[in-house]
Amino acid sequence: MSRVALVTGGTRGIGGAISKALKEAGYRVAANYAGNDVAAEKFRSETGIPVFKWDVSSYDDCVAGVKKVEAELGPIEVLVNNAGITRDSAFHKMSIEQWGAVVSTNLGSLFNVTRQVIEGMRSRKFGRIINISSVNGQKGQFGQVNYSAAKAGDIAFSKALALENARGGITVNVICPGYINTEMVQAVPKEVLEKNILPLIPVNRLGEPEEIARGVVFLAADEAGFITGSTLSINGGQFMS
Repeated sequence: MSRVALVTGGTRGIGGAISKALKEAGYRVAANYAGNDVAAEKFRSETGIPVFKWDVSSYDDCVAGVKKVEAELGPIEVLVNNAGITRDSAFHKMSIEQWGAVVSTNLGSLFNVTRQVIEGMRSRKFGRIINISSVNGQKGQFGQVNYSAAKAGDIAFSKALALENARGGITVNVICPGYINTEMVQAVPKEVLEKNILPLIPVNRLGEPEEIARGVVFLAADEAGFITGSTLSINGGQFMS
């Protein structure tokens, strides 16, 4: 029987591409989403991937949401923590609400969701956890102290969790996308994109969501068991470390 994969923020953008790629690779996929019912229903009807609505920044919602996924599809063996938001502001103008929302969703959700599946993975001696961070969690970004801090935390979370579970058949890895051709980036004015963003990317183009998805499928495979605690940068050469 094919393995069950849960993708948070899995109906749009990078998450939607990940969900579709995992399905094409033979996984039974559950796509979580937070609030856009119209987009989620369109995604479900087009792909046949079941969608599950809950707020990953809420621990109680994650308890109930994961239970529902596992009741319908079976034990989750692959988890992709992809859900994320931005609330950009220069730090000296940033509100506690902007800080808290981003840290709760982009970092706190890794605890909230992963905590629901880790014991099952440990008992079955198999698991693949893939956390989607960001190039800005590696290098920082003006106006994104909250986002950069949370995304950097995703990387440290993954390394520590990888160490704790390395002997149990569970791998924990990170993908750090650069600028990807999603709705968020498409909303950037063309002149800003061409003058301020593309010149920073050595390959001179945006990445595509499917390029991130291919990395996820690679790390999720049974054959990727010797890769853990790693960070895969998919950024067109924008940042190298």
